[in-house]
Amino acid sequence: MAHLVEQMAYVGDTPWHGLGEHLPNGQPIDVWQKSAGMDWSIEETPVRYLADQKGNLGTIMSFEDQKVLYRSDTKAALSVVSQRYQVVQPRAVLNFYRGLTEFNDFELETAGILKGGRKFWALARTGQSLTLKGGDVVNGYLLLATSCDGSMATTATPTTVRVVCNNTLTVALERAPQAIRVPHNTQFDEVAVKRQLGLSVSQWDEFMIRLRTLSERKVKSHEAMNYFLHVLCDANEHTQVSQGLSNERALKKALALYEGEGRGAELDSAKGTAWGLVNAVTEFVDHERRARSTDYRLDSAWFGAGAQIKQKALDQALLMVA
Repeated sequence: MAHLVEQMAYVGDTPWHGLGEHLPNGQPIDVWQKSAGMDWSIEETPVRYLADQKGNLGTIMSFEDQKVLYRSDTKAALSVVSQRYQVVQPRAVLNFYRGLTEFNDFELETAGILKGGRKFWALARTGQSLTLKGGDVVNGYLLLATSCDGSMATTATPTTVRVVCNNTLTVALERAPQAIRVPHNTQFDEVAVKRQLGLSVSQWDEFMIRLRTLSERKVKSHEAMNYFLHVLCDANEHTQVSQGLSNERALKKALALYEGEGRGAELDSAKGTAWGLVNAVTEFVDHERRARSTDYRLDSAWFGAGAQIKQKALDQALLMVA
């Protein structure tokens, strides 16, 4: 089966999705660019077509409203987009972190390309961390991803990774956007994006207070069942489980993860708490949810329906401590 992930690189332990080339710590951006398969550029050319001339070779015509995007290395076509489409180059995604890694505590951990180069990303640890009861460590990250086929805007997302199980969760703040999205009809300005993100200690601390509150909120059995029913089985929500996976299976698996099968489920921070509910859903999405392959699951967990399910899980849990 063809993989969505064409190439990627990582440092440290093997990522939860088990994909990529291992790099030593402290590598410069140029090394990341090559190892992550991002050492090429997106080129463009007008859309052309061959007008039939009654059996003759015909005339090559141009369609000025659109353009073809293609890879500079393989010449493979990536997409057909409007002339207004603003391209974000693979190197721009990595260069976004250059100053953050050289002069701040950020450290690149993974980067790569999906779908033959139609989507690419880089994930860096921010240096921020929290330890909940029982030694439950949660680290802060920043994910920057974009596409060149119109499937997503250029998106910078503060996120977290729970060390015990590698579950990922988007940071949610009341006074700041969960993610900064730059549509492709405008120019990507990394300085403006960083300013909008407000990469500050105070915002991280605010989110960590929320996580700590979730870890201290005890949950009764009927509350847990209602929570999973709402998050995974609400037929009125577009974020419900994808085709081929019944709500009943999702519900049973998430409940089993919460009740002890999940990695870290027995830690004081998670056992019988709202934080445990959230992590049961995130582990289900990141590790257990049926998918065509591991890299399809990654794409969904970060950018697709899986990410929406996890956000719904966090939002629902936060209502329990409001």
